[in-house]
Amino acid sequence: MPHISKKKLIYKIGPQLKQYLRQYGRKSKIPIHYADLKSFKESIALYDKKGKDTLWETCIYSPEDMQVIHKNLLMLYALLKVGGDMQVVDHLAVDRIDSCLYGNTLPFRIRIVNKMNDNFDYFYIKNADASRIYGLELEHLLSPNRISYLVSGSTLIEEHIAGIPGDEFIKNYVGGNNFNGTRIAKEFVKFNERCFVRLLGDMHSSNFVVQITPDFDETNYRIRAMDFDQQSFEGRKNIYLPQFYKQNKVFLELVQQYIKPESLLQYQREERSLMIGRIKAARWPIQNLLDAMSSDEIAPMANVISLREELSAYYKSKRFLRARNMGELLRASLLHLLKKK
Repeated sequence: MPHISKKKLIYKIGPQLKQYLRQYGRKSKIPIHYADLKSFKESIALYDKKGKDTLWETCIYSPEDMQVIHKNLLMLYALLKVGGDMQVVDHLAVDRIDSCLYGNTLPFRIRIVNKMNDNFDYFYIKNADASRIYGLELEHLLSPNRISYLVSGSTLIEEHIAGIPGDEFIKNYVGGNNFNGTRIAKEFVKFNERCFVRLLGDMHSSNFVVQITPDFDETNYRIRAMDFDQQSFEGRKNIYLPQFYKQNKVFLELVQQYIKPESLLQYQREERSLMIGRIKAARWPIQNLLDAMSSDEIAPMANVISLREELSAYYKSKRFLRARNMGELLRASLLHLLKKK
């Protein structure tokens, strides 16, 4: 199993990344920042419907602070969802503010509830980490998924990525009614390929969700990453391959059971072809993002040296040995995908 060496450092946003965020509409003035939410007086453990500790804690604020914070959070939600149109939040309210103490970015999770029908949504406020921002933007550009997020100073605001957590999917859905082993196995092959090409690490079952879509005659699946802290950070190739995590063993067994070698190669090529199309469609944003990434330090040099040697040996290409940082390593990976010299 791949081993994450230690808790990752939070990397500051560099000048070129700031310019990128401004140019592509990710940078915004916001009414409330991460530091403002740290003023809670106390917190209580949050349990799920089955009485299990979720490892989140619900924050309790003074009445005066709570009124201002709730108002500003609704304004922030409107910015994230509809460009700041406050008319759409007249019937919404902040139901809960939760804090997580074990994540790299120590996030706050905001639960927004519709007062008319009790429907709810979440969004997150975090310490801005350059690695995570690169991961979010690469997910937006190179995957089949769109990502909504905003950055202001040292604050990062992210939308909630809906789906069934991978570990819960394994426990409650694999082998159940309407389960299609072939389709989830195919999707895992494609997800594995996407993560490896764009160097997104730590994709064990707790860090991705499975979205289930009933089709007219079958069930479709989409695996979506929801944790981007390990974007281009670790120095071992296998960190970027979900197939090697013991938590994902069930998915690997499904691939071995349902996917023949010829089909496996076909699905890998399909996903790489789709990624090539996405790269061509977003040529300039990707180039600008890689330029910014190549100017930032987002991993120790020892990790860069180790990873470039492993990727060079794996692809049998000296291109990777010329990379001086993680941004250049990712550029080399994408150029190899495009078969460019």
